[in-house]
Amino acid sequence: MKDVEIKSERAQAVERYLKGEKPEAICVSLGRSRAWLYKWLSRYADQDSWNESRSKRPLHVSWRTPKEIEEIVKMVRLNLYNRDQFCGAQAILWELEDLAINPLPSLRTINRILSRNELTHRRTGKYEAKGTKYPKLPSLLPNQTHQADWVGPCYLKGALRFYSLNIVDLATTRCGLYPCSTNNGQSVLDGLWEIWKRLGIPLNLQIDNTLSFFGSHKHPRGMGALIRLCLHNGVEPWFIPLSEPWRNGVIESFNYLYEKKFLNKVFMTTENELAAGSLAFEQRHNSTYRYSKLGGKTPLKALLASKVKLRFPKQQQAPRQPLKKPKKGRYHIVRLIRSDLKLNIFGELFAVAPELMYEYVVATIDVKEQKLKLFLDKIQVEELDYRLH
Repeated sequence: MKDVEIKSERAQAVERYLKGEKPEAICVSLGRSRAWLYKWLSRYADQDSWNESRSKRPLHVSWRTPKEIEEIVKMVRLNLYNRDQFCGAQAILWELEDLAINPLPSLRTINRILSRNELTHRRTGKYEAKGTKYPKLPSLLPNQTHQADWVGPCYLKGALRFYSLNIVDLATTRCGLYPCSTNNGQSVLDGLWEIWKRLGIPLNLQIDNTLSFFGSHKHPRGMGALIRLCLHNGVEPWFIPLSEPWRNGVIESFNYLYEKKFLNKVFMTTENELAAGSLAFEQRHNSTYRYSKLGGKTPLKALLASKVKLRFPKQQQAPRQPLKKPKKGRYHIVRLIRSDLKLNIFGELFAVAPELMYEYVVATIDVKEQKLKLFLDKIQVEELDYRLH
């Protein structure tokens, strides 16, 4: 295409946009990207001869990063490392933002600085799984599986005590936060509901064996508030083994980030400030934090790229306790069978076959059938009557 034609195409695209035509229609008709259109809109607004082609030679190159900026990046990284905090490029960028460093280097520039100064090594080596096989939940698509956990009790200035229900979507690492004064059953309902309104409703929810998650030791078959809410909304709860918090590794890792980058850095004295700060941190994480497992995308970019349609709650207000007993659905309890050959379901013990010793089993409770079905590596090995209260 000749230079005159190229300039004309740019001018026509801008003119169509200014007349109210949607960017998508313009770009599709011209075979151009939105980035191309916005580039020329920006130039049109700023200067004369805006549709002229320019040299593509970069104004700044990596080896011309100001020496002062490079030294600041190295010092910030060393400071984070010595404080036993995350010290990758994204963590450094957040720290520089908080320090109001100007000019602020890009994430790519920080990565180049770390690379050429050989500061990219990790604190620990790659984890290699060992021992008996552990059941895994699907996490390829958004909202296939969420992990949830309580953080707290925590304290603000003035002795204000609070908890935070934190949730992470395994596929996109989108997070959701819900701060509250208690971690009882109704707080679980309120927290899940508010977070689902932003993240969408998952297919599976993986949690630990906190009392407010499963219900009551006195009534282990009573289905607590979380179980009932999940089953009413097509979610299958998965309870990890007792005393094995690393099975919820993603949310545990996020909680560490939450404490270091939010609780220990943001000054708050009231519940309103806590709520506003939690939402701001959630949005900042989801829109700016980049993960290597996502190919360098942010959680929101990963969600956009998946093109998955999410499912959201149909009403604004969270359900109130007591919830009706569900008539169908399943929930699962993962347990390691030890030498006593006992399966512990929220304090109620069941004898199992010797062949299951030192194996991880999944106890699936089918509400409709009132059955407890025991699985070893997806193969059903036992079935018991299980009358729910």
